[in-house]
Amino acid sequence: MATYVVRVARQATVFLLFLLTIVLGAVSGVLFAFAGDLPQISALDDYAPSTITRIHASNGEVVGEFATQRRTVVTYDEISPLLRNAIIAAEDKDFDKHVGLSVPRILATLVKDILERRKAGGASTITQQLARNLFLTFEKTWERKIKEAILAIQIEKRYTKREILTMYCNTIYFGHGAYGVEAASRLYFGKSAKALALEEAALIAGIIQGNVRQSPYINPEAAMRRRNYALQRMAEEAFITEAQATTAKASPVKTAGLPTQPYSPAPYFVEEVRQQLEASFGAKQLYENGLSVQTSLDLPLQIAATRALQAGLRRLDQRRGFRKPTNLLDAGADLDAYRHPRWQGPMVVGDVVPAVVTGTTTTEIQARAGRLDVRIPKAGFDWTGKTTATALVSRGDLVQVLIEQLEESAHTAVARLDQEPELQGGIVALDNRTGRILTMVGGFDFDRSKFNRAVQASRQLGSTFKLVVYTAAIDRGYTPASTLLDAPVSFPGGAGSPPYAPLNYDRQFQGPISLRRSLEQSRNVPTVRLMNALGPKQVIQYAEKLGFTSTIPPYLSSALGAGEATLMEITSAFSLFPNQGVRMTPYQILRVTDREGNALEENRPVPTEAIRADTAFVMTTLLRGVVQHGTAARAAALQWPLGGKTGTTDDFTDAWFIGFDPDITIGVWVGFDTKRPIGQGQSGSVAALPIWIDVMQHWIDRQRKAGKGVPEFPAPGNIVFTTDDTGQQDAFIAGTEPGAEIR
Repeated sequence: MATYVVRVARQATVFLLFLLTIVLGAVSGVLFAFAGDLPQISALDDYAPSTITRIHASNGEVVGEFATQRRTVVTYDEISPLLRNAIIAAEDKDFDKHVGLSVPRILATLVKDILERRKAGGASTITQQLARNLFLTFEKTWERKIKEAILAIQIEKRYTKREILTMYCNTIYFGHGAYGVEAASRLYFGKSAKALALEEAALIAGIIQGNVRQSPYINPEAAMRRRNYALQRMAEEAFITEAQATTAKASPVKTAGLPTQPYSPAPYFVEEVRQQLEASFGAKQLYENGLSVQTSLDLPLQIAATRALQAGLRRLDQRRGFRKPTNLLDAGADLDAYRHPRWQGPMVVGDVVPAVVTGTTTTEIQARAGRLDVRIPKAGFDWTGKTTATALVSRGDLVQVLIEQLEESAHTAVARLDQEPELQGGIVALDNRTGRILTMVGGFDFDRSKFNRAVQASRQLGSTFKLVVYTAAIDRGYTPASTLLDAPVSFPGGAGSPPYAPLNYDRQFQGPISLRRSLEQSRNVPTVRLMNALGPKQVIQYAEKLGFTSTIPPYLSSALGAGEATLMEITSAFSLFPNQGVRMTPYQILRVTDREGNALEENRPVPTEAIRADTAFVMTTLLRGVVQHGTAARAAALQWPLGGKTGTTDDFTDAWFIGFDPDITIGVWVGFDTKRPIGQGQSGSVAALPIWIDVMQHWIDRQRKAGKGVPEFPAPGNIVFTTDDTGQQDAFIAGTEPGAEIR
């Protein structure tokens, strides 16, 4: 009997060894089959997850972000211990004990797979999830699971638990485009991952498995259920007490509010920066490598310019009459259920917001804007020319209103009827001494149109081009006192073309007129005569000196702005006059650094001596005369050293004003995208100048508030000042002043 037992035991041992050999061989075969196919774990030594590229204004404030994954990488110590424990409790209670795999969980899942005849989830450890997120796909196959297990073991051999958990926390997706615990904390609670309370940490840990499906913004009940699950698991693992878990479970889910699209106060500026970055560094670097971009943007001035342009365009558009709005009832909408996205944000006095008309009386329009009951009295729609509200709008019309009075506690407001303008415009502000672009507004609304009218739209220059003609004249020996003739004239046309007979804006002629007065009053005929005397080709050469890159035809009609250029070009040309003839190349990116702070690009001012300093100063005094008692005299009320020039094209299709003080130059353009009249009489002084004044007023107020003195235009040493019998002071290049001996 004993011999029999020994024989059976021996046979069993041989069988087990044989079976073990087969298993080990199979495992070795699997490892051999897949090992060569796996990525190198050592790549994690330099692991740098995709992060956000941020665009900063000159004051450091973030004004734009670009990323494929919205992530902010944090260290282990920058993650709240409550959040670390919540993640371990909810996702992998044995994280600190296993070597990458949890054998009991694998066996339990295997049994479940067999019983349910499907591939179940739930066996993956934190390390396995990390391996999957970084190196593998999410398909449910045995091949992927085997690779995942091998990678997890390799990761555990190479890195500490602390390092693994940190990588995991920075990698996992939490819904709504947020990757990593820091982005999730900001998204859901508006705070850093280090500052989370217990119930907040549990909510973030709880939604990992379902992210968007269990987001409190999508499914609050599921989010609370998963939060409470994480709290219970924390109590079971002794990370917190049962009492703490019970208290936290009873608290409501409080979030930072619905996630919205990131808002930029300077979308056209930021988009221009984006295009430059992508051209320089490529899309991958821009969207994944978390660049930090310092720009020249003056944020307060940018905000003021945006408001000034929008208000100015609305003002001009109202002169064209009220356009019938869209009616929601005609579109089949339920007025009670209708919600406009703008209503999610705050509404304050001065805001223009959409509102739904709920009723009308003879003298009043009633409307709803979110929670606000809005009343528009007759004074608020008088500009439309309609005498009664009933003749103007109907119930269900979606209109725009300017909030003039607001009673938040009662949810009521008094407003003025408004409308979104069809007109477009652009504003550019440059630092004269550096060329830095301080402000760029490329249109009324970036969401409505991405086309940047500040740098992409070539428009007829109108009388702003007279700057080039008079600069050429001063540089070639003319003076402010030189006499020009404002009288009818006709020039031969080209082959098959009629004669060219320019006219003044007022269709009048003043006879002999000084060069100064001709420019100040923007007289057309003496300007064309002057260009003819100088030679069109020579004048166009000065356009190139002033920095124009657009092709200006060498025709006499170009003297009055028949040629085209961008707002940036003409504004840059004007900026060299207060800078003593030195043109600074416009730029907006100051410095680009990578995520480690290494400088990738640094830009400095690039000067070009365009014209002589004395010529520039004489032109500056002439352009100051335009503001003091010329076509831009309205700006004299600012009581500040200013110069500039209005511009208007035929049929009032384009309106310009480009002006400067000793420090900055601001350019404004107004018009339609498709060339058509803005309106009769809508010249540069009527349509563009008031917008420019609003922006410059903001700049001046800031200088005064900062205690800075009134700046001055420095005169070169060879400038001579004279005063005529009327008290008019003029500047002359030495030797050209009246009475000077001709040398």
